[in-house]
Amino acid sequence: MDLRDGPAPFRVRFLGLVVCLVLVGCAGRAVVTLVPEAAQIGAIEPVLIASTRTFEDGQFTGERFEGLNYAAYDVSIPPIRTAGEVTPVRERNPRVDVERQFVVTEAEQIEGSNRFQSAVARALRDNRGGANDVMLYVHGYNVGFADGLFRTAQIQHDLNVPGVAVHYSWPSAGHPLGYAYDRDSAMFARDGLEQVLRDVAAARPDNIVVVAHSLGSSLTMEALRQLRISGRDDVLARIGGVILMSPDIDIDLFRSQAMRLDPLPQPFVIFTSERDRALRLSASITGQQNRLGNIAELEDVADLDVTLIDVSEFSGGSGDGLNHSTAVTSPAAIQLLRRLSEVNLALEGDAARQVGLLPGTVLTVRNATQVILQPTAP
Repeated sequence: MDLRDGPAPFRVRFLGLVVCLVLVGCAGRAVVTLVPEAAQIGAIEPVLIASTRTFEDGQFTGERFEGLNYAAYDVSIPPIRTAGEVTPVRERNPRVDVERQFVVTEAEQIEGSNRFQSAVARALRDNRGGANDVMLYVHGYNVGFADGLFRTAQIQHDLNVPGVAVHYSWPSAGHPLGYAYDRDSAMFARDGLEQVLRDVAAARPDNIVVVAHSLGSSLTMEALRQLRISGRDDVLARIGGVILMSPDIDIDLFRSQAMRLDPLPQPFVIFTSERDRALRLSASITGQQNRLGNIAELEDVADLDVTLIDVSEFSGGSGDGLNHSTAVTSPAAIQLLRRLSEVNLALEGDAARQVGLLPGTVLTVRNATQVILQPTAP
């Protein structure tokens, strides 16, 4: 098809999509770089890994694996950075600056589900923060293994999240033009995430807080739905909160998933932004106006027990030109959201008290609450 033959609105949307995706992918792929001596320089955040990516030659790839691979990494958070910033070593520029770049100080492969469960249980016992909780992070579209690993560590560090960090790494192509592959891979990875939730629950944490971004939110909803259908209410009972950041989900599909999962784990928080350009493009591809992550009307989810936190007034931080990860890349948003971790209400199941601590406008329509966050004066 010659683009010149298409209707003008389609040509504009298509060209805009290509330009944005090229800009997103121009920095080169992040790589895991092992630098043991960085343990003396950066702040160390341990991250346990469960993945449906193929593991070969000591690296996780973007290829699909019919099963689960497990590992443990210690990530060094560099001392010279701003909150929300993740600067990894890139393939195109392999020089390492441990004062400014995220690197790994220790890495270990874990053999099998039983040993992974034991590793989670051991990490809970040894947790320096004392919280018997797990944060399980599920990445989104166009995310290589290193990007997801470092984002997990950054969220744990910048938001002062108590407990143990686990990252579920599904086989994204890690390429800006791999959206179709990634959507299929997310569905391919549903059973794996369900198994990981069972594995983590078997370690008997007090709470599992699931944090999912973008396309990973759809994967997360499917895995939770499967747990309900399979009668694993014992696993769901350990989920002490779900946070969907910029969820790339059709609104009707989300409603269907939520009603099948009913009751939703609490608190159930959805970060939204009308400035999210990535979701705007995703919606245009499907011929819609909005996805769940840039929802315009609270009424669309008013019958569901959810809390929407609107971060439209904030801009994404370094490396987030599309405003698609604002909640965890904007230094101003992070400064506000740290309050939730400090009072530890995210694990208490009281969303009304939780959002009342944040500056902004609070709206309530039936079961749903929306908080429109406002930046505070410097």
